[in-house]
Amino acid sequence: MPGNHTEEEIKVVRQNSQKNCAKDTSKMRIHMDKGYEQYSDEELIVRLRDGDEGITEYLMNKYKNLVRSKARSMYILGADNDDLIQEGMIGLFKALRDYDIGRDASFLTFADLCVSRQMYTAVQASRRQKHIPLNTYVSLYGSAGVNRDGEEEELVNVLASRTGQNPEDVVIDRENVVRLEQTIERELSSFEKQVLDLYLTGMGYQQIARVLGRDEKSTDNALQRIKTKLKKAINC
Repeated sequence: MPGNHTEEEIKVVRQNSQKNCAKDTSKMRIHMDKGYEQYSDEELIVRLRDGDEGITEYLMNKYKNLVRSKARSMYILGADNDDLIQEGMIGLFKALRDYDIGRDASFLTFADLCVSRQMYTAVQASRRQKHIPLNTYVSLYGSAGVNRDGEEEELVNVLASRTGQNPEDVVIDRENVVRLEQTIERELSSFEKQVLDLYLTGMGYQQIARVLGRDEKSTDNALQRIKTKLKKAINC
């Protein structure tokens, strides 16, 4: 997946991926020997700034499951899972590099934002490179992931439920799907399409606002407009 990454960022991610092949027990023993577990993330960042380079590996390893979880949620936007994980690890590294204790919230909150933003930026860049119109959606009959029963769910049904409809009461045939896709393409602004993208991954309007760098009020308003437009399309 394309992206403008520095050699340092790519090197750190590759090194971390290679090290992940080693036994977790060895890693845990090393980290326990250094006593990293007894410190908060914020305290560790201070030590990292003072030159303790082992903390980078420790925190990259600690939050790799956060990256994997984000990759699973972004997968419905048509991206490759492995590419998303790599982008997410680069976002995590940027969080370690840029975190400001005096300015930002907790490191976890900041890392979550950096990982989400890095992944979504990469998804957009990939679409441009493939000459796919920005925010053109994957097929609404495509998979939106696995539900609680372990079954594949179609994206169109996720759309129905998230716009306030009861999927059991909504019959969405091919004709309605075409109308829904046309509504997304013609009636939603570029910003609204981005909001819908991230809303379908499970984000609330507050997190969407942070990822897109917009204020919460305008993001929430955009989400309400989206729901109104899609409800109208579904009920036609």
